[in-house]
Amino acid sequence: MLGGRTRPLLRVWGLWPTGVLGRRPLSCNAESLEGSYSLQCWNCGSGGGPVRGNGFFCPRCRALQPPDPTRDHFSLMDCNRSFRVDTVKLQHRYQQLQRLVHPDFFSQRSQTEKDFSEKHSTLVNDAYKTLLAPLSRGLYLMTLKKPRKF
Repeated sequence: MLGGRTRPLLRVWGLWPTGVLGRRPLSCNAESLEGSYSLQCWNCGSGGGPVRGNGFFCPRCRALQPPDPTRDHFSLMDCNRSFRVDTVKLQHRYQQLQRLVHPDFFSQRSQTEKDFSEKHSTLVNDAYKTLLAPLSRGLYLMTLKKPRKF
């Protein structure tokens, strides 16, 4: 998977912390953790879930947690909620997230983690495609400001 020369580069770039064998936890926005999102790890049952570990993974057992359905695309992609988006930063964040949650990296994990990985990867892809194009970004901003009633 990753060669011996790749891991030091990832550490230098800040994508792989020193001393951690698993994937790097990403920070979460506190607003995105409200709602029905479970704060208990599905694998080990530890309380706090990814909130204490500041990421998608349980800080105790390093299991991938289910995606937060209330999290918006801007917080997921670490962008300001405005029409102006730094597309270079967006692309880097997209690549960073896909290195963490892409299903190819979970082929040897449990079926539950494979499913969560697919869901996370789908959410990241949707967020990236939506925020990259100005028209879809504007329409998405409008849905955040004024929810539609059907």
